[in-house]
Amino acid sequence: MKPSAKKSERIEHAIEVAKSAHEGQSRKTGEPYIVHPLAVQKILEEWGMDEDTIIAGILHDTIEDTDLTLDDIRHEFGESVAFLVDGVTKLSTARTGMRDIDTYLPATKDNFLRLMIALGDDIRVLIIKLADRLHNLRTLSALPPDKQKKIAKETLEVFAPLADRLNMGLLRVELADLAFKYVDPKRYEELKSLIEKTNKAAEKSLNKIKNEVSAALKKEKIHFEISGRVKSVYSLHKKLAKHNQNINEIYDLTALRIIVDDITDCYLTLGIIHSLYMPMNGRIKDYIAMPKQNGYQSLHTTVITKDKHVVEFQIRTHEMHEYAERGLAASFYYNEQKLTENYKKGKIEHLPTNLLWITELQTTAARLREGKKVDLKKLKLNLFADKIFVYTPKGDIIDLPAGAMPLDFAYRLHSEIGDHVVGVKINGKMSNLNKKLEQGDIVEILTSKNQTPKQNWLDKIFTPHARSKLMRALNLSARSAAGENIDKTKKHRKPRTK
Repeated sequence: MKPSAKKSERIEHAIEVAKSAHEGQSRKTGEPYIVHPLAVQKILEEWGMDEDTIIAGILHDTIEDTDLTLDDIRHEFGESVAFLVDGVTKLSTARTGMRDIDTYLPATKDNFLRLMIALGDDIRVLIIKLADRLHNLRTLSALPPDKQKKIAKETLEVFAPLADRLNMGLLRVELADLAFKYVDPKRYEELKSLIEKTNKAAEKSLNKIKNEVSAALKKEKIHFEISGRVKSVYSLHKKLAKHNQNINEIYDLTALRIIVDDITDCYLTLGIIHSLYMPMNGRIKDYIAMPKQNGYQSLHTTVITKDKHVVEFQIRTHEMHEYAERGLAASFYYNEQKLTENYKKGKIEHLPTNLLWITELQTTAARLREGKKVDLKKLKLNLFADKIFVYTPKGDIIDLPAGAMPLDFAYRLHSEIGDHVVGVKINGKMSNLNKKLEQGDIVEILTSKNQTPKQNWLDKIFTPHARSKLMRALNLSARSAAGENIDKTKKHRKPRTK
């Protein structure tokens, strides 16, 4: 993490302003209220955020809870800080009344739209809100049980997935585990106990494997760091749900992480591990060549040792590790000046490709401000759904939501291709149009000029984008057919006699 620099005069001034504004206020924990803004400040500093964001974090509750005005903040700290504080205030208002991100009741819909606008204006608003949410969850025990559950549920549904989209891995894990503890306390304790028991049983064998791998890497003069990685409670909960609660199918419960100097060493290390142990078929994942949708990069392999122990290895560079842990916050660390200046101008095109969904959020926010309609379901899908990357036969990468099918792929390429699909080849073999695509598939769409869109294709489509394209084509086809029928009727109608 970025080391804490000496506090600037602006930050010290912000602390004094916040202390004065919140004087006499207390939290539910009984502590003076200023404890919370200072905790948010510390979290933002740990993430390596820019000075304006840190100051806005210190002042984030002043507009809502004190006599301080936005003009006061603008006068004392400038337009950028005022803009961020205003955004966090609007975000808090937007969240009021939101019960479930999947439920679009009128009030909830309006709040969700306001939330999207607040995030789209400046993604640092979300980062401040995530820091705020993290500290609130750390002190959630002070609230009544009904509020605990409501805040925890919202965290699992909205804020933990957004942290994941920003690839802020450490934050995602802490948010999800803290929240899950309140959503389902009994299940949380069961899984926590299971993880502790499994890790204790595997400790001796893991140390042996660690020593064997370390000796082999030293022999090849590779500089490395090796450590154990403990699976989080909520991650295990979700994975067990996918595997019918069969713990024997969870191979990454115990894992070792190896951090090396460069990409070449990543692949050399993978080869060394495979020379020591037998790799499991289908369990080698190259997220360096093909990163996850949030930009995560690493090599994963699961092996079987001579003692018949199953263990997963994650291999990555220092920079990949930093990004895996802190995500967008790491981008602020490496590109602080660029990011700050571009945000002031409302530009974010310099962000990594995997974070370009933020630009879509900004576009949506602009459309909403102009009073234009937006597809809320499509927006939710793009924000919260897992994505897969598939290839065209020429090697072009196409990203789609997990669950997408060949017609989604075809309409993603072009509506003309989607409208004339007659078949599909997946990885060189003929396949069905209702087959779900998988990560890394090579997809070839077969077309014919004589083909027209079919009504039953609606059952073979997953994405709102493809569905809207198909519906448009079907409507045009229906209107065209109706026009032809009218022409035929006129042609065969008997002439009227006078």
